[in-house]
Amino acid sequence: MSPATAGKGRVGDALDAAYRADRGAVLARLIAVVGDFDLAEEALQDAFVAAAAAWEKGGVPKSPGAWLFTTGRRKAIDRLRRSSALERRHRAWGELAIAWDAWDAGESDLPLADDRLRLIFTCCHPALALEARVALTLRSLGGLSTEEVAHAFFVPVSTMAQRVVRAKRKIREAGIGYRVPGPGELPERLAAVLAVIYLIFNAGYLPGDGDHLVRVDLCEEAIRLADVLVALLPDESEPLGLSALLLLQDARRQARIGDAGQPLTLEEQDRSRWDEVVIAQGLERLERARGVGRPGPYWLKAAIAAVHSCAPRAAETNWQSIVALYDQLLAWEPTPVVRLNRAVAVAMAGTPADGLAVLEDPELSEALRDYHLFHLTRADLLRRCGRVDEASVAYAEARDHTANLAEHAFLDRRLAELGPETSNSGRLRSP
Repeated sequence: MSPATAGKGRVGDALDAAYRADRGAVLARLIAVVGDFDLAEEALQDAFVAAAAAWEKGGVPKSPGAWLFTTGRRKAIDRLRRSSALERRHRAWGELAIAWDAWDAGESDLPLADDRLRLIFTCCHPALALEARVALTLRSLGGLSTEEVAHAFFVPVSTMAQRVVRAKRKIREAGIGYRVPGPGELPERLAAVLAVIYLIFNAGYLPGDGDHLVRVDLCEEAIRLADVLVALLPDESEPLGLSALLLLQDARRQARIGDAGQPLTLEEQDRSRWDEVVIAQGLERLERARGVGRPGPYWLKAAIAAVHSCAPRAAETNWQSIVALYDQLLAWEPTPVVRLNRAVAVAMAGTPADGLAVLEDPELSEALRDYHLFHLTRADLLRRCGRVDEASVAYAEARDHTANLAEHAFLDRRLAELGPETSNSGRLRSP
């Protein structure tokens, strides 16, 4: 991932550590100074290349981030000096000179937090397409290469590269400000940032393709980005709520997969494999979120995850509380997916037939007809009601709507459990 990976020994380790710890903050400061994503990225790349030689000769500096920024700024000026006059007019030559004076005047130790905050709000601006927000966030703040982002979302590298280029062009041509939104804008803009981070996590937690049930790299990147947002906005409840939600869900990672690599439901999971340390971190953030502001949708989702996390056994889950939390969540997000999840809670708090009654709403079934988890949920409730033939058809329908091979194995197991006759008759088609 990082340009430091070619390094060896102590310097290589220091470069890798600087890439992980300082890259996002340094890039944010460079973008703030030069006013150009591409120039800042090129200059930072040059700085890492220079660091590999300089640190080997003179030792690792006490503040690698400051060294990289200083060098990156000089590399940006070098690039501008080599560029044409026209290119210079399109790039912030004057701002670089101002930044140079400010740095020499002793402002080099100013905190980088504001620049990182500006960068994340710029990457997730509502004027950009959602796919572009995700790509730009992972490229700029996450430090992933275009190839890595493309691989994560199962699209060609050329497609992902075009998304990144279009996003940068949109920011430049639309004059999207590199700034933190004011109080009146913050709720809408913050919601866009949170949605991107949550989408990144879900892309890892429920991958729609490939042969892995969990994409750990994406989950961990989303958790890291949520941590950054919490640090930048400590008095906002929803970043804390999102962070709590991601931690509580990720704490189950090791228990979600059986010995043969098959997915396991919450009921089937060995809860002793849940990460108690991560659960404690999530619960602490959930409590902090409640103390700093009005609970929002991410807090409510985290609270639902907390109910599961605090149940020592599946049979002891407080499903009535979960139904009540979903009722509150529907007021914030009256979406088909929330209604689907509530149907599961209704079934568990009452009877499978109660949950099926919710799913039989024509509007809901039409909205989720291409969503494999809708068919899987319906199949499971039909099975619990003893309607085996209908369950078989629904399991096969779920299989038909996902390309994930681990999910295929899980659904094949469910079909086999219903018996060979239903397994054969229920199968719609093979992948």
